[in-house]
Amino acid sequence: MKRENVFKCIRFFIVILTIIVSLIVLYFTAKLTYPFIIAIVIAMIISPAVRFLEKKCKFPRTLAVLTSLVLLISLFGGLVTLLIAEIVNGANYLSTVVPEHARTLIEYVQNLFASQIIPFYERLANMFHSLDSGQQGTIMDSISKTGSKITESATNFLQNFFLKLPVLVSWIPNAATVLVFSLLATFFISKDQEKLLKLVSQLFPHKLKYSGNKVFIDLKMALFGFIKAQFTLISITLVIVLVGLLILRVKYAITIALVAGIFDILPYLGTGTVFVPWIIYEIMTGNYALALGLGILYTVVVVQRQLMEPKILSSNIGMNPLATLVALFVGFKLIGFIGLIAGPVMLVLITTLHKANVFKDIWSYIKNGAIDNK
Repeated sequence: MKRENVFKCIRFFIVILTIIVSLIVLYFTAKLTYPFIIAIVIAMIISPAVRFLEKKCKFPRTLAVLTSLVLLISLFGGLVTLLIAEIVNGANYLSTVVPEHARTLIEYVQNLFASQIIPFYERLANMFHSLDSGQQGTIMDSISKTGSKITESATNFLQNFFLKLPVLVSWIPNAATVLVFSLLATFFISKDQEKLLKLVSQLFPHKLKYSGNKVFIDLKMALFGFIKAQFTLISITLVIVLVGLLILRVKYAITIALVAGIFDILPYLGTGTVFVPWIIYEIMTGNYALALGLGILYTVVVVQRQLMEPKILSSNIGMNPLATLVALFVGFKLIGFIGLIAGPVMLVLITTLHKANVFKDIWSYIKNGAIDNK
């Protein structure tokens, strides 16, 4: 092997090792400093408001940052309060309706047992008694093993649930601490933004600053576009569900639409978490008209989500619709539900790095041992 090829291989392994080590360091650093990462994101969100108050309203920088933070917290708190109030009203209504529906469901199950299950069981029992002792023993062993597996699965589920309860409870004070640190860090980061940018700029060479700045700007635009796209999709779903429920004359349509919008965040499951059990219940209780209406509404929601998601994502993050669709599918196949979010994010990251010539620089280093500084 030529000496030049040996050096190329060495440089290739150096690049791979550097990427692996960087990812490990980034992972553990993020685990320790995530409140400050949240603070940076919040500072980016309020940055336009801070600039407006500082330039147009002549606010001092500190007052502009403080005012923007208060407005953001007030807006978020107001939305949460309205949501909780609407859900509480809906819950009060459901607390009076659910018992009646539960009684109807129990009567339906009782009638089902009396008319279908018990006669079927009697036929099975007669067939079972007509078998010889060996066949009866085999069937009983199979039933026993199945029962044991179901019991074991239920026991493991309950054990895991109760074991995780203390973790969930301990998360509450931790979340409050993270919130306080994130808000304080947001204030200081936003207040001293120019100084911090200059300090960071002095730590890196020109080429790295140029590439890093281009990657950061493109990635910020794409990721905020991704968040905007998700919010747009959820808003469309919420409006369609609300209009559909109002047409069907369902009580507390606003509460149900809000809940459906929240569940729409869940990848793959989405609004089906609300609609599928509801449709099944209406069929079981004989309310076929409402079940049909809900089925049509659910179909419309699912179809529009599948049709609109690639288009809205591509238009907001600047990606080709086909590439976005491929990223969604590959992400889902590789890591499941989370992949429906991680797939487009990775596509954005790879595209941004490509636009910033990062891959070209890496290849130039592997091939020639140097990076083009032009």
